Amino acid sequence: MARSVWLALALILVACTARDARPPADAGMSTARLAQLDRMCTDAIAANQIPGAVVLVARHGTIVYHKAFGVADQASGRRLDKDDIFRIASQTKAITATAVMMLWEEARFQLDDPIAKFIPAFAKTGVLDTYDPDTVTWTTVPVKTPITIRHLLTHTSGIGYGAIDGDPRFRAMFAKAGVTDLFTTEPTTIGESVERLATVPLHHQPGEKFSYGEGLDVLAYLVEIVSGKPFDVFLRERLFEPLGMHDTAFYVPDDKAHRLVPVQHRVDDRWVRYPTTFYDPDYPIKGARTFFSGGAGLTSTARDYARFLQMYLNDGAINGVRILSRTTIRTIMREQTGDLWGSPDRSHGLAFGLVTDHAERTGGTGTPGTFTWGGYFNSQYFADPTEGTIGVLLKQTRGSTGDPTPWQFRVLIGAAIDD
Repeated sequence: MARSVWLALALILVACTARDARPPADAGMSTARLAQLDRMCTDAIAANQIPGAVVLVARHGTIVYHKAFGVADQASGRRLDKDDIFRIASQTKAITATAVMMLWEEARFQLDDPIAKFIPAFAKTGVLDTYDPDTVTWTTVPVKTPITIRHLLTHTSGIGYGAIDGDPRFRAMFAKAGVTDLFTTEPTTIGESVERLATVPLHHQPGEKFSYGEGLDVLAYLVEIVSGKPFDVFLRERLFEPLGMHDTAFYVPDDKAHRLVPVQHRVDDRWVRYPTTFYDPDYPIKGARTFFSGGAGLTSTARDYARFLQMYLNDGAINGVRILSRTTIRTIMREQTGDLWGSPDRSHGLAFGLVTDHAERTGGTGTPGTFTWGGYFNSQYFADPTEGTIGVLLKQTRGSTGDPTPWQFRVLIGAAIDD
């Protein structure tokens, strides 16, 4: 194909912005090989490893595969639909980081500014020193370096989680402080929870380790403070509406509630609705609907999330609307955490986990620079800038069942590239 014809085709495909489906061959993908994704899902369902899944694949800005498999709710027998709405949990983090970088582009702050400059309560936050489990009391030592916005973006601030933290001391301290973990139906706000979070000690000195936690919730509150708007309003006006992400929100409106997929777990070889634990799984459609978690709160569809990822592959613009500069995208995709990640296969930028050269040699994860993450309810995604591919795999399950689809879908999408 002549170079001029190829460039013209590429421009057409980018203009589709992961919206309009086209024949896979138009985007250099094999229809026969993409059909292996059908087998992946039907095999996992037959083995009772998942109740169902929605899979979307896009390349060069056009959707080449978008299907639903299995049931949304085994009790009712409702079949999954490819436009169903899922709790995307930690897939929210990249969206929050994007909002932060949008404000950074406006020169509202520097990435190495202390967060206490905007949320003064963090000026007193220290690192855990001693802990008494009987009284759930503790002492701290001062931080050597203040927590910065960069630390929060890269999970190196020392802030952990509460109820899902691997350290029982932090689970108890978060509960005592009244910090909201992940989701809630209670009438609280992200600002109230973050102010309480600032009273809990850190796992470690800022910048010295990678600790997954509520740093992006802190940054959601920062967005509210700097922009002067509630976090949900900022995202809707500045990101979701411009990107055409019409089904992405913290809470699902009543007229779309029937599209929300229930969270299920496997009990005695049957998939049943997950019970209320430290959160009510129905938080997106009931309760106060006032808590806008920047780390875990959003609901979305495969198509909507693909549009968000496509914006990054397009160097920050989509449908003629620029969200971020390509220079900012380049900064976001730079490795930030060095050896702190603890694995040669991954590093972390300012919004996503990043695939390394070592991981490409291992195989099945994409080319170096592929950005990726997942969610608490077993959803996964990746976007490969070199190959122009996007993969989104949405499920709503809790508990381990030996589900192999998280690694399989990456291998199968890479193997379907045919140009």
